[in-house]
Amino acid sequence: MVRSSASSARSPGASVPRVSVALCTYNGFAFIEEQLRSILGQTEPAGEIVVSDDGSTDGTPEAVDRIFAAWQGEHPGQPVTLRVIRNPAPLGVTANFEQALAACAGELIALSDQDDVWPPERLALLRAEFRARPGLQLLHTDARLVDEIGRPTGRTLLATLGVSAAEQAAEHEGHAFDLLLRRNIVTGATAMLRRGLVQRACPFPAAWVHDEWLAIVAAATGEVDLLALPLLDYRQHAGNQIGASSLDAAGKLGRLRAPRTARNARLLARAQALQARAAQLQPSPSADTLALIDAKLAHERRRSTLPPLRAARVASVFASWRAGDYRRFGLGLQDVVRDLAQPV
Repeated sequence: MVRSSASSARSPGASVPRVSVALCTYNGFAFIEEQLRSILGQTEPAGEIVVSDDGSTDGTPEAVDRIFAAWQGEHPGQPVTLRVIRNPAPLGVTANFEQALAACAGELIALSDQDDVWPPERLALLRAEFRARPGLQLLHTDARLVDEIGRPTGRTLLATLGVSAAEQAAEHEGHAFDLLLRRNIVTGATAMLRRGLVQRACPFPAAWVHDEWLAIVAAATGEVDLLALPLLDYRQHAGNQIGASSLDAAGKLGRLRAPRTARNARLLARAQALQARAAQLQPSPSADTLALIDAKLAHERRRSTLPPLRAARVASVFASWRAGDYRRFGLGLQDVVRDLAQPV
């Protein structure tokens, strides 16, 4: 059973805040004050902050209450409310974010990790994009990677993930769904979305991570875009539950050596979950989008049934390559090599 406590309760007649922040925490005591104060210090503040704590044992939710109370004392009369949801036992990252997002009342919702830091203009810039673009469902940004104590590493998130200029251009041109069928480039901590998207996306399938699922649903039913500015400091440390994985040469070589069974089962489960939900989405995806989802599922079924013997995979992989499936639904030649080389 989830217990919740509101540090500043909303009355029945209270106006709905324009922007909510969905902040998920788990044993984040070391970082939560810097992040929470950066959220509270926005030039255009959120009206509501929903903190969903996933069974912390280090005093994180108590710290949230203390930090917010201190901030209220320093800024009397500021119309910001805080709600803290406390999970007696951990739900996991995806389910915890689903819970936080579902509890938000704002028309726009910004996702937040516990250990990042926002520049003061972040919410103002994101909100301006949504005001100007009524069809926009989800907007994500770049981020500056910093180490455990907040020192810049010299890298950005998009560069670390290997998001090319061509992929960024494709997203700007309205082809986010095609791109996301190949791979996810949306990191939840960088995203703002409309509350209606949360309603369409819930419940989140177990096979999907929350940000990937929200992005693919948004792209299937509306507009997704990228604001290529580093609008947060994305902290990398040993306690990250989900961090930025590098696609450099060493990372790619390591993936070739990794067993393929679990990964392909996961990709198949994701494709199955997407197909099962696609026809139920409102607004309904286009016929072309539904056909792509079906073809993606067929591709992942073929990949998941490739034989253990590498030589016996060649004909099937080559046929899929000639048909263009590896280019449409994956990383092209990189995935061809993976399917030919990875052990079972």
